[in-house]
Amino acid sequence: MTQNERMIDKAGTGVAAPLAEFIEKRALPGTGIEPDLFWQGMAGIFERFAPENRRLLEARDSIQAKLDAWHKAGPGRPRDPAAYHAFLREIGYLLPEPASFQVAGLEVDEEVARIAAPQLVVPMLNARFLLNAANARWGSLYDALYGTDALPGPRGGGYDPERGARVIAWAKAFLDRAAPLRDGSWTGWTGGDLPLADPAQLVGRAGENLLLRHHGLHIEIVVDRRHPIGREDPAGIADMVLESAVTTICDLEDSVAAVDADDKIAGYANWLGLMRGDLEARFEKNGRTFARGLADDRHFARPDGTAFTLPGRSLLFVRNVGMHMVTPAVRLPDGSDAPEGILDAIVTSLIGLHDLKGIGRFRNSRAGSIYIVKPKLHGPAEAAFTDRLFAAVEDLLGLARNRVKLGIMDEERRTSANLAACIAAVKDRIVFINTGFLDRTGDEIHTSIHAGPMVRKDGMKGSSWIRAYEDRNVAIGLACGLSGKGQIGKGMWAAPDLMADMLLQKGAHPRSGATTAWVPSPTAATLHATHYHDVDVFALHGPRAGAPAEPLEALLEIPLAAGRDWAPQELAEELENNVQGILGYVVRWIDRGVGCSKVPDIRDIGLMEDRATLRISSQHVANWLLQGIVTAEMVDEAFDRMAAKVDAQNAGEDGYVRLLGADGRSLAFEAARALVFEALDQPNGYTEPLLHRFRLRKKSGL
Repeated sequence: MTQNERMIDKAGTGVAAPLAEFIEKRALPGTGIEPDLFWQGMAGIFERFAPENRRLLEARDSIQAKLDAWHKAGPGRPRDPAAYHAFLREIGYLLPEPASFQVAGLEVDEEVARIAAPQLVVPMLNARFLLNAANARWGSLYDALYGTDALPGPRGGGYDPERGARVIAWAKAFLDRAAPLRDGSWTGWTGGDLPLADPAQLVGRAGENLLLRHHGLHIEIVVDRRHPIGREDPAGIADMVLESAVTTICDLEDSVAAVDADDKIAGYANWLGLMRGDLEARFEKNGRTFARGLADDRHFARPDGTAFTLPGRSLLFVRNVGMHMVTPAVRLPDGSDAPEGILDAIVTSLIGLHDLKGIGRFRNSRAGSIYIVKPKLHGPAEAAFTDRLFAAVEDLLGLARNRVKLGIMDEERRTSANLAACIAAVKDRIVFINTGFLDRTGDEIHTSIHAGPMVRKDGMKGSSWIRAYEDRNVAIGLACGLSGKGQIGKGMWAAPDLMADMLLQKGAHPRSGATTAWVPSPTAATLHATHYHDVDVFALHGPRAGAPAEPLEALLEIPLAAGRDWAPQELAEELENNVQGILGYVVRWIDRGVGCSKVPDIRDIGLMEDRATLRISSQHVANWLLQGIVTAEMVDEAFDRMAAKVDAQNAGEDGYVRLLGADGRSLAFEAARALVFEALDQPNGYTEPLLHRFRLRKKSGL
């Protein structure tokens, strides 16, 4: 629907007719909440929280204006740390550290509190992807190794016995580390008695299959001598199935393009299907139609013969949108679009009530909680606002206090600088903190955009602030007592085709003390799970908790370039890299409503792109343009060159609309260009206002 379609008055608040119907006919039934009471309660929440939401956004703008003015007042100021830090305290950007405290950690599922494992993030608008992610709790190690570049060599054509042998050797070497035998190697085990060095690791059986447990994660050894692989194995081992994506974030934010009521309903309906257990996706493959649903639980017998069950699915979080977003799906009494984050908090929690009441086919949270990730908070006042909002939602739904759990994305600079105070503001409901390097970089650039030219985008990874940021997130989380009560997370591996590199590099995340880290696919989750067998993350927490964190001064060091004398080739490379990424992502967002996908980069390597990567690229070009490093003409020339490249990269896609066509530049091209040339005017450097404006034009046919 468009913004002009029919609204229904619900207790003084305008609600898009399709959304009202979805809530009354699908989301409310079974919850015990009468529609009239729900609408009255929702209207009351908007009346109470929408004005405060607006005031907090105005406070962001006020602080940013003061930062801009300070940087404009004289070159070199950021390089006087004492004066800079004093100024940040003067304007309320830096706040006093809170007194020592510990988070509550009540009613938290063990997947969140006591298991260190990979985490998937999946767009809520794609049912098939959602089901793949939810079912990625268990994954075949043999398949993950054989079908990716995790091992060298060709992967095409039929089965390659030589490659298969390398897969089996790698997997058994992994078992030798995770579940060693008393003598010898798994390679020499021929079945029968299982001489584990630690017999307690054998926790169950399913037929001939063996279930092991190590560092809180399960490994199922599939024994099947009739299988082509098992038939050739001395012990009949046909596969190893690893407990992999123990938790998944179902995303309504950066990975989706949701601009109107229809988009919101599609996302909410999929979340409802997950909570009720009846979500289904139908798709065609090789000329056949398949239906996919949620995986069943897995059944085993303990060594003493008693039966037990393990979940067949990830424990699911839902990520709401940030405070800066509004939606035409709900209109406030003054006629303005409502804060979308408030709507998300109400509706996703209402849908979560289906799980808590046991209405659905499965249980998501056995501890009786609803898990919501809140992105892009700026400082403790906004965290406290979110805590009060969630409390009001609990009252509306008849939930006990703090049953709606909160995950904070530590992805804005003012939150990073005041992280302990942010956690303190939500200490009774927080279960998750996570670094978001991409958005955090975008905010780093925008916050200090007038300070001077920034280092090249790739150079950001070596900046002092990033090392401090990643270190402090773990150190502060441990100091606040999150170990054993919630997750301390790390960001995404953005290259889904480069699994060998992931295996080499992403082991650093558990070694840092983080209990989870993001991966882009179920296959990546299975491979990354091996890192959590190699490292006992919780054993690191005791020694790590007493170690000092990187100093705040390092976190606040602005990544300014040492000079302005880049060679012409360097300038062209930087512009083309940024602009190609902007165009490649935006053309899918505007024309197809795809919020996250594998987009070829300038080297034709597929990278997972979302609004966070877009925010970095657009802000970086805008900074160099503002600082006179590049000219508008240079930027426009780069857009034209890279539009031709992106058009070539997408030439085989059905229905693709060329950025540079016979009729001139497309709407998506205009949107991409606006993201750079209007970047300084975007609040906190966010891309959503422009993306939404152009996507609505596309949907309306304008």
